[in-house]
Amino acid sequence: MELTDIIGYLKRNSDKFSKRQKLIADYIIENYDKAAYMTAAALSETVGVSESTVVRFAAEIGFDGYQDMQKTLRQITMTQSTSLKRMEIAQRHLREESILSDVLKSDISMIEKTLSEIDKTQFEGAVEAISGANNIYITGVRSASSLASFADFYLHLMFDNTRLINSADPADMLEQVLRIGKGDVIIGMSFPRYSTSIIKILEYAKRQGACVISITDSMNSPIAKLSDYTLTARSDMDFFVDSLIAPFSVVNALIAALGMKHREQITKTFENLESIWEEYEVYDKE
Repeated sequence: MELTDIIGYLKRNSDKFSKRQKLIADYIIENYDKAAYMTAAALSETVGVSESTVVRFAAEIGFDGYQDMQKTLRQITMTQSTSLKRMEIAQRHLREESILSDVLKSDISMIEKTLSEIDKTQFEGAVEAISGANNIYITGVRSASSLASFADFYLHLMFDNTRLINSADPADMLEQVLRIGKGDVIIGMSFPRYSTSIIKILEYAKRQGACVISITDSMNSPIAKLSDYTLTARSDMDFFVDSLIAPFSVVNALIAALGMKHREQITKTFENLESIWEEYEVYDKE
């Protein structure tokens, strides 16, 4: 089932559910943000049905199991919820006395899930596309701007055809990709809540014939649907901030793979850079 379909599906099929199923459906429709973090046992107790009924309900509406439905509900929560709503969710699930360990453990979990879910064929295709590109455009706004800047910093050292597209003005960003076309690659980065600016830029790049690579949280992301290659990285932290640890790890892997592919060229580049950095005392030697 598509990410955006579950709530609509439950509403459209409400009359077809049994009395007990309708109790579950109605609760999810009205409280999907709470249901997303409930175990099957907790949800069953809340709505007044058996745990087995909840588990069967998830399977009957098209999910692989209760955890699969719960994962989708969490994605909806991260996509649709305001920062204030996410703060409320965090207050229900994070404990102030253990927030350091809770957040770090959550980040570790995001990397582990990303490793198990990312499509390695998509990753390899993205490496090949970037390697052969005439021009490499990199874009990300809001919290993803730090990720885009990080990628651009290293790719700019490796290649002389990179361009970072970032502006507070969506029209200005579109003007910066005006001449994008066939043979070019654009790497777009966006996580819930998804930026309309990035969606519009990737739509334009796609129409112009450029290869679109997205770094996002899910294949259900609106920018994944525009992409030739999609690199998924989990970012669903239960707080008002986005967890970009896993996306940064994916970008690190992308940079490392490109570095290995172009190691002779890049070795010469860094030899020259080291000489310049030493001559101009860029780094403290002590």
